[in-house]
Order: sequence, then structure tokens, then C-alpha cells
Amino acid sequence: MATQTVSNGDIQLRVISAGSGPLILCVHGWPELAYSWRHQIEYFSERGYQVAALDVRGYGDSSAPAPIAAYTLKNLAADVAAVARALSDSPAILLGHDGGAPIAYHAALLHPGQFRAVAGLSVPYTPGSGMSSIDLWQALYADRFFYQLYIQAEGVVEAEVSADISSALRKIYFALSGDAPTDEWLKHKPADAGLLDDLVDPEPFPAWLSPADLAVYIKAFEHSGFHGPFNRYRAQTLDVTELTALQGQKLVQPSCFIGGARDAVRHFVPGGDLFADPGAGCADFRGATLIDNVGHWVQQEAPEATNQALQRFVDQLN
Repeated sequence: MATQTVSNGDIQLRVISAGSGPLILCVHGWPELAYSWRHQIEYFSERGYQVAALDVRGYGDSSAPAPIAAYTLKNLAADVAAVARALSDSPAILLGHDGGAPIAYHAALLHPGQFRAVAGLSVPYTPGSGMSSIDLWQALYADRFFYQLYIQAEGVVEAEVSADISSALRKIYFALSGDAPTDEWLKHKPADAGLLDDLVDPEPFPAWLSPADLAVYIKAFEHSGFHGPFNRYRAQTLDVTELTALQGQKLVQPSCFIGGARDAVRHFVPGGDLFADPGAGCADFRGATLIDNVGHWVQQEAPEATNQALQRFVDQLN
């Protein structure tokens, strides 16, 4: 697997890649890395594709600017477009997981000539409106804990998770996985609770993330810290004004959705199911795949099923 650095202005982006052929570009979420796509890189690079994944700005060995405004979707989408330009002269297929899914969607919206298709994992595309998601969470979780609201105060969550990075990552990964009790991530806690309060640190950790895998993440966050990754959640209030022109706009490229049936994201809106109609905001939706007994980290928890779903989508494009 090759490693290179791609520049987007003064931002340096670490990119890993393998294979040759049409480009598939992968965008990870929180708290992950390009490494989160290792199974997809191996699978598709052996089947005639150049497959690349970047450490999103703020993560790993990519630049981690301090200002919150550096982490708007517009800026992060520009990073993805810069990587695509550097690696291919032809439009790429985008894969985005978790917070990387909105980045991928907006890269396709803002740079349509560079991307020919988008697969979203764990977070469906929702056209922008005049309300930020933070406003929505404040209305829905006014009297109880919700992690994105807790993150808004700079420094508080950074101090909590940095006190024991290994334990913090295990707790977060487990709570959102299909191995945890249903909606463990959304368990009722007081509004002033901490992110890690009442979360289980499993021993042993489920087999889908080996000790060697965990060590990769731990080492990366010991190096880069968490301020940049958490700033993405703080920048959501800035996205509304920066992306006014995109409000209500459908995703026009061919798209699909893949999620875990036990993903807590489904129930972020109490009483609802965010996976019920994941193609509603897409003009050329090619279908949804929900994988049983799997949680939020779908491409790591169930790599074979995820790769099969992605293969079906990619085959439709050829």
C-alpha cells in the first residue's frame, strides 16, 4: 500500500492507496482514520480499481488547523476534491462513512465534475435547510444528554477522552457497534453527563477490531489529539450560511446507502428511523442495504457484506 501527501492550499492530507484503474476515494468519519477502509482498499484494488483513503483534516498525519471554521463541510469537501484531482484525471467514485458521508455528499454537490457516484455508509444524505443539525439536537434533547451538544464546549470533551485514549476509543467503538445493547450510545443520561459516563470498556473487545487494529487508532490519536475531529461538530452551525445555495438540492449522481441494522444513528430522532427512506434526497438512488446484527462501524464490523453491497453498486455504474 502506497502513502503520499496531497496539498490543498496550506492543508496537507495523508493519503493511502493501492491498485490501479478507475479511482474509488474513501472518506472516514469520527473517530476514525483512512485505516478504517482497509478492507475495502484490499477488496477493490484486487478487482481493477485504484482505491484511496485520506486522513480527513484534523486526523492522523493530515494537517490539523485550530480554528473551528477550518472544519466546515465546504472546506472538507475541498480537501476531498483536491485528493481526487491529484490521483485521477477522470471522475471518481466516492465512499463516505459516518461524518465522512456528509463530506462525500457535499464534495459531489460542490465539485460535480470530479465525482461520478457516491455511496453513503451509516449516515443518509439529507438536503440542507435553514436549520443546522445542532439546532435540531437542541430541540430534541433539551433535557437529556446528546453527544453532539456536549461537544460544543471547546476543551471539555477533549480533556475527557484524552485522559485515557485507549479506554475512550474502546468505549466509543463498542457503544456504537452491533455487539452492544440496542441504542447503547443513546442511553438516557442527564444533560450534564460526560461522553464516556456509563459506557462499557469491553474485555475482550469484539473480534472485528483486533488489538493491532486498536493500536493503530490509539497511536494516531495520541499523535494528533481530538481538537480537530471535535471541531467538525462545532462547525455545523457555520455550514448553514456557507451552503445556502445548496439548500433543498438533491444529490444528482448515482448513489446508494449501506447501514447496520443495529446502528443507533437510526434513532437519533426519538421515535423515528433515519434509515427508513435513505434515498429521499437523491435524484438517482440505486438502493439501500441494511446488514443484520451490525452497528455503526459497518465496513469494519461486516467487511464482506459491505464489500458485496458496494460491488453491486459499482457494477451498475459500468
